[in-house]
Parts: sequence; C-alpha cells; structure tokens
Amino acid sequence: MVKGIAVLGSTGSIGVSTLDVIASFPDRFEVVALAAGRQTGRLSEQIRTHRPRLVSVATSEAADQLRLEFPYEPRITWGPEGLIDVATEPGASVVVGGLVGAVGLPSCAAALRAGKTLALANKETLVVAGDAMRREAAATGARILPVDSEHNAIHQALRGGTAGEVSRIILTASGGPFRTRSLKTFDRITVEDALAHPTWKMGPKITVDSATMMNKGLEVIEAHHLFDLSPDQIDVVIHPQSTVHSMVEFVDGSVLAQLSINDMRFPILYALAWPDRLATPFGRLDWSKTRALEFSPVERERFPAVGLARAALSSGGSAPAVLNAANELAVAAFLGGRLSFLGITSLVSEVLEVHLAHPGKADTVEEALSWDRWARERTTELLETPAAKN
Repeated sequence: MVKGIAVLGSTGSIGVSTLDVIASFPDRFEVVALAAGRQTGRLSEQIRTHRPRLVSVATSEAADQLRLEFPYEPRITWGPEGLIDVATEPGASVVVGGLVGAVGLPSCAAALRAGKTLALANKETLVVAGDAMRREAAATGARILPVDSEHNAIHQALRGGTAGEVSRIILTASGGPFRTRSLKTFDRITVEDALAHPTWKMGPKITVDSATMMNKGLEVIEAHHLFDLSPDQIDVVIHPQSTVHSMVEFVDGSVLAQLSINDMRFPILYALAWPDRLATPFGRLDWSKTRALEFSPVERERFPAVGLARAALSSGGSAPAVLNAANELAVAAFLGGRLSFLGITSLVSEVLEVHLAHPGKADTVEEALSWDRWARERTTELLETPAAKN
C-alpha cells in the first residue's frame, strides 16, 4: 500500500531530505501536498518532480505566480490557512512537520486533530505546547513519530523493552563547534564560527542552537512529552562523533543504543515506514574501520542553555513557550548582527526570569501561542535597549 505524504517545510533541509527519501521508494510513498515559504524556485522544481495535489506558499503573490506557472495543477493556497490545508489534506496519512520554529505549531496541531500520523522534526511544537499536543493526539488516536535523530533513536531503542522497564534515556549531543574552544574567547565568536558545525549540515537557526546547545535543552523538553518521562529520567552527554544518536537504559542496567551514519534520511525513512523497516539505499556504517566513541558530561559554564531549558521544564506551564520564543528572536538577532553570541543565552535568561515571577498556563494551543506572543514582545523590547548587543 502506498502512503500519501504531506510535507510542511518542503524547501528546508528536512523537507528536501524527506522528498529524497520518498523519491527512493516510489512504490511505498507518494507526495500529495507540499508547503513552503518563499523559495518558490526550489518549490517549482519539487512540484514538477513530485506532482502533488495541493501546494501552499507564504504569500498570495507567490501563489499567483505559481498558478501562472502551473495553470492546470495542483491546487495552490497560501498563508497560515494554506499550512492547515496541507496538514489536513485527505489523501495524506503521514504529515512531515519540517517547519522551523513555533510557526509550525498550528498546522501540526491540525494534523493531529485530523487523525494523521505526524512525523515531527519541528521540536518547537512540543516545547511550546506539549501538553496540548498530547491531548490532541489522544483525542483522535493520532500518532507522533519523532524525526529528530536523538528522539528517533530513543523511539527505536524503546522497542527493546516496556515503558515500565525504562530507567532513563540519554540524549547525545555533538557539542557543536565550541566543545573545546577556550571560554575566554567566547566573547569573540562570530556568526561564521557558530555556523561551522563539525558534524551535521543544518539550517542556520538550528545550527546556532547546536552551538549554544539550546537545541539539546529543547530536546529534553520534547523528550519529556514524547516518552512521558520525568525530567530526572532524561540525561544528556557529549558525543562528538555523532554516531550513537541516543540511548535507553533499562532498570536492569542494560543499555540499548541506536547508531547510524550522520544523515537525516535515516530517521526520516524510519518515521515514514513505521512500523516497517525498509532496506536503505543511503549507505551503512563501515565497521571495518577503527571507530572511537567518546562520551563526556555537559559543562554547565560552557552550555548554560541546557540549564535554562531544564528550569523551564521544571516550572512547566507557559515557561517552555516563553523560553522557545525568546530563543528564536535572540538567535535571529545574533544572525543579523544585533546580538553577540553570549548575548543569546543572556537574553533568554532575562526573559525567562521575568516570566517565572508570574508564570501562566499553556493547557491549549491557543494559550501556548499567547505566551509565545508575550515572550516575543518582551524579547523585542529588551533587544531595543542599548545594552542588548552585549
């Protein structure tokens, strides 16, 4: 049986990898809907290759342009409503959530309300509104399958035991480009330095998150919601080779780890094919070569973002949504030359501290998004102060 796939964020790194996976298995997967932003040139190529029934773009102008280019097919829509259309396209049984940031939350929620399987690469969806998303899935019987390599690895390893047999999970982190850099030089880190990831090729936002290790803090929050584990059951270790993607430790002390080549097509294929496993055309680990696997603890002084995320998770409610929104704006300011590298976590910490004095609830998607807006307003105000750049 061929599965219909809808891709949210088709021109981003996850979307491009997803379409590559689908093209490699034409007898198993079919593209039925694509949603992209403003990269209409790349989207046009994808439409010609995959011939989806439905396409969504960011603006009405971009939609008009595509209608002229494709006068007979597909149906073309735009804006936030267009994302919802793609997420709920009747012909799609699996929706890939590949949008970056909280912008992906409403469409992912819509997919769950429609009873779709959500292959989730957008970690912010569960960070901002994890409790609400879990309720949405439970109400319709929808399933959330993680695409992030770490959570995908945990999902695979958990197939080796029952939930009651799990002692803890261990998320691995590459440590990014600054794992061994002298802390004395962190005030001189440039955008180019932060984007030079030693292991993974990713978009700029998540690459900076990897450099601060905020991505791992967000993944701790995401893991809490995905696997229904308490914060003290979720550990993080530095693993620079990025070969072990994460591990599960069971109560008897046994540890199951998932390993593969550093290629996002592996977790994407797993999520699309689940519960089956398909023979991969994307290569395999070469065990004939000497392979070192190193692990070390996370240095709090070097990576304070992980502690910030844990504090937000412990507070619960609206705190994770505030943390995420502040971080999105802080990273954008850094990439735009308006904030120093050290200023990213400093600014997020300041916004979170203000919020934790008066925390709120995020029991629904709407409540979570209202706190997201509050945090963006507060972060924007702080960015406009003279001291913000430092």
